[in-house]
Amino acid sequence: MNAGVERLALAGPAGALEAVLETPAGELRGLALLCHPHPLHGGTMDNKVVQTLARALRQCGWRTLRFNYRGVGASQGGWDGGRGEVDDALAAIAALRAPGQPLVLGGFSFGGYVAAQAAQRLAEPAQRLVLVAPATGNFDVAPVPQDSLVVHGESDEVVPLAATLAWARPQALPVLVVPGGGHFFHGQLPLLKSIVVRAFAA
Repeated sequence: MNAGVERLALAGPAGALEAVLETPAGELRGLALLCHPHPLHGGTMDNKVVQTLARALRQCGWRTLRFNYRGVGASQGGWDGGRGEVDDALAAIAALRAPGQPLVLGGFSFGGYVAAQAAQRLAEPAQRLVLVAPATGNFDVAPVPQDSLVVHGESDEVVPLAATLAWARPQALPVLVVPGGGHFFHGQLPLLKSIVVRAFAA
């Protein structure tokens, strides 16, 4: 299949959801849905960390779907405290995931909360999750499978590393800590990309 970029309007619970589907060249491994940070703090599907996750997963053969939650960009509706945003993610998956198709769920910050919550509600489980600086300090992030990739910056100024370690500890869930990393991984996005590529390489 040829590489390509499609701009989509997906049917969501509160109206159309603005989305971008990117397909790499070559054999496809499945669909990867990526969830963006908190919309009330400027989070959109064009966030640099989300785009880095998308590039890494495409390099590993996954089609990537980024979308704006309700009320963000051209997506209809308004902020719903996290509940509706999880519903938006599930609607985006339902719109594009074929039955039996492997799925990766990813998210950054608040998007990590959305991805973890959505994973619990899927009839067909995701193959794997990748959560970057999940919002464990501000939201009740659901437990995730032990093979999930969780990456957190040592010096995260928005979500303290201690909050994510406290969330992970009862799950015996490994957390990959980036030394000196802040919440947005400024200057460290190539390193973040390489971490994801290594984890998802065929």
